[in-house]
Amino acid sequence: MILPIVGYGDPVLRKVGQDITPEYPNLKETIANMYETMYNAYGVGLAAPQVGLPIRLFVIDTTPFSDDEDLPSEEQKDLKGFKKTFINAKIVKEEGEEWGFNEGCLSIPDVREDVYRKPTVTIEYCEEDFVMKTEVFDGLIARVIQHEYDHIEGILFTDKISSLKKRLIQKKLKNITEGKTFQEYRMKFFAAKKGR
Repeated sequence: MILPIVGYGDPVLRKVGQDITPEYPNLKETIANMYETMYNAYGVGLAAPQVGLPIRLFVIDTTPFSDDEDLPSEEQKDLKGFKKTFINAKIVKEEGEEWGFNEGCLSIPDVREDVYRKPTVTIEYCEEDFVMKTEVFDGLIARVIQHEYDHIEGILFTDKISSLKKRLIQKKLKNITEGKTFQEYRMKFFAAKKGR
C-alpha cells in the first residue's frame, strides 16, 4: 500500500525515533508499504518518520544511482540491486574527508542542495530477522544511509547547509509546510492537518 509522505514542517520529522522489537505491530507490512511508497515516489531511501512513524526504521535501494555514467564502474556495480532494511540502526563511526553531493528529500520536494558528508560509515543495525550486525559502507551507499539515518535522529538535510542557503530556500520550505506544492506522489502536510 502506498502511504502519504509527510511534508517538511511536520513535528514527526524532528522526533528521535524509538527502537522497536520484533513484536512491533504489522512490521512486515509496514516495511513492504515503505518500499512500495519509496518506489512510487522514485526515491532511493525512505525513513519511517517520513510516513509518520517515529521509529528507528529505514529502507534503501540504491539501484537508480547505478545508471550514473559519471561513477566508476565498480561503484555502479555496488549500487545496482543494493536493497536493505535498517532497524534500530546506530552509526558507530564516520570516517574520511567530507565530500559534497547534491541531495534531495521526498519530504522536502523541489529543494536540492549540496551536502557534505564523510565517505565511510560503520553502522550497527538489524535486518528484518532482528539479528544485530555491524557493517562498513562507503561512497554513495554510505551517503544514502547517512541521509536516512539522520531522519531517525530528527535531522533533515537542510540542517546541514549554510545559513545563507537556508535563507534562500525559506520561502520554498514555508510553501511545503503549508501544502503549496504539487508532487506526483501522495503527501501529507502539517498545516492541512491543523485545519488551517
